[in-house]
This record gives sequence, structure tokens and C-alpha cells, in this order.
Amino acid sequence: MNDTVAVFRAPQPRIRQVPLDQAWVWLAAGWRDFLAAPANSLVFGVVAVVAGWAATALLLWADLPYLVLPLSAGFFFIGPFMAVGLYEISRRLGRGLPVDLASTVGAWRRNPDQIALMGVLLLLLHLAWMRAAQLLFALFEWPSVSSWDRFMDLVWQSSRSLPFLAVGAAVGAVMAGLAFAIGAFSMPYLLDRRDANLFEAIATSVAAVRFNIRPMLVWAGLIVLLVALAMVPALLGLIVVLPVVAHATWHAYRDIVRFESPAAD
Repeated sequence: MNDTVAVFRAPQPRIRQVPLDQAWVWLAAGWRDFLAAPANSLVFGVVAVVAGWAATALLLWADLPYLVLPLSAGFFFIGPFMAVGLYEISRRLGRGLPVDLASTVGAWRRNPDQIALMGVLLLLLHLAWMRAAQLLFALFEWPSVSSWDRFMDLVWQSSRSLPFLAVGAAVGAVMAGLAFAIGAFSMPYLLDRRDANLFEAIATSVAAVRFNIRPMLVWAGLIVLLVALAMVPALLGLIVVLPVVAHATWHAYRDIVRFESPAAD
């Protein structure tokens, strides 16, 4: 029985159907890659945490504490772009190539125009989510919020808390689902296939998610759980979780998306 489906005529990417529990296999492979190149992997985790601290401080300085939670959720929109260098580490490890900081930081040069376009698309999705959060806050007519503590009191103790959180979660779930389908494998695809374009990458990613909807839902849920737990201690958990998840995502891509001919280095 043929368990793959063709996506394009060339370069012939095909989508393989995987078992429901395959996410654990990817996560284990991601952990092995992290242990194989810990120093390079940790650099990306530290940069992500520092960027998160800076963005949070900027919002609090601008008296916009209600945007801190949407900003944190925005990690799922822009995470694939932040992880390009980590995908390159896994790609190099898989091919037996040397791993160094210069090659991983400059990984975007393998397909610069298309990776940049994908990054812009993910950023636009993130900005749309932030704008939706602002509109939602205005829709429920919250009073002026002077501090983070005041905002948390309003969210959890106001009579409007439950509908506010329910609507916010629903809107966020729809947008996150769209971003996940588009971005699950787009960046790894563009990094792997130097002649690929944005539309091929998105179509392949969406097809991979559709053809493996149940295991990909498990994978998405696992990512949300790990990242949420990593964010609890002042984002510090992302130093390790971001690299491991990114490495695992590369292995998920290589496991699901197959080609008739290997990509050139």
C-alpha cells in the first residue's frame, strides 16, 4: 500500500503518513541533536530569551501590559523564523558536516530571498494577532490598565474575565492553527531545498499537516505544553526548550516530507 501523496511535479516532494505517537520520536531526535551541538544550540536559546525580556520590558515601559500575554503567544508565530539556525545545525549533523556558529547564524543565506519572505509572512501573522488582542481588549471595554498586577487582577477577578478569556483563546487558537499549518515545515523546506520558493514551501507544509492531522495535533500540543512550561520561570526554560523543539521539528520535516532526489549542500 502506498502511504505517500505527491505535492508537486518537481522537485517531487511527497508526504509520508506517520504514526500517532511519532512526536516522541522527533523529540528524542531533537534532544540528541542538542547534546551533539550544545554550545551552538544554546546560543539561539539565550538570544530568544534576551529578546523576550527586551520586548516585555518595552511593553511595560510603554504602559501596555495587556499586550505581554499576546506577545508571549506570538512565539508560536515567529518561532520557525527564529529557529532557522537550529534547523541548520540538525541538517549539518544529519549530513555529517561540521557545525560551527558562523554557518548556523548565516543559514538564511542558503535561500535568502524566500526565507526572508517567509519571515515577513510570519511577522505579519504575529502583528495581526497583536492587533486582534488590542481590538479584543477594546471590545470588552476594560478600564485603563496602569500596571501588570492591575491587568492580572482585571483578567482573573472581573465579571468579564471568563468571556474575555474564552473569546481570546478562540481567536488565538484559529490564528495559531493557521500559522502552524503554514509554518510547520515551511522554513525547514526552504532551508533544505535551495531552489524552492515560498509557495511550494507553504503548500508542502499545509499538505503535511493535513495528511498527518492527528500526529501533527499531538506535536502541536506538545510544543505548546513545552513552551508554556519553559516560559514560566521568566522565559529561562526557552534556553533549552527552543533548541530541542527546533531540532525535533527538523526531524519531523525529514520524516514526513520525502524527495526523489536528495537536496544539494
